[in-house]
Amino acid sequence: MLAAMPSAPFVPIGPVSPRAALALVALAAAVVSGCADKPSKEEQEAARNTFACQLRGERLVLRFDSGEARLLMPGGERVILYQLPAASGVRFSNGTLELRGKGTDLQLLGNDGTTAPLVDCQPYALPKSS
Repeated sequence: MLAAMPSAPFVPIGPVSPRAALALVALAAAVVSGCADKPSKEEQEAARNTFACQLRGERLVLRFDSGEARLLMPGGERVILYQLPAASGVRFSNGTLELRGKGTDLQLLGNDGTTAPLVDCQPYALPKSS
């Protein structure tokens, strides 16, 4: 339960000049905008497990999280693959699409027998705040 806080008496400070009021508003806006641009801890953690790769010349974003690989395909489709045992490296599948490889040397395999390498995989960088 919260303890009652003694309240300080309100003491009017008199009229505030427009220039002082504008300075206070500008200061408050700067403080608020400075906090809004900083990535949250959740965003920073997600970026650590996220990679941007090229799939046939188009950007694919890949995020590893709790036994899953989440893909944002070049066309905007979201795909979730589930981790499978692998002798070495990683292996994820959803029955239609499979991701396998080691480190950033990854490839996608379709259930129709097609194979496509993921190239230029780089850790995802959060947008820089202005």
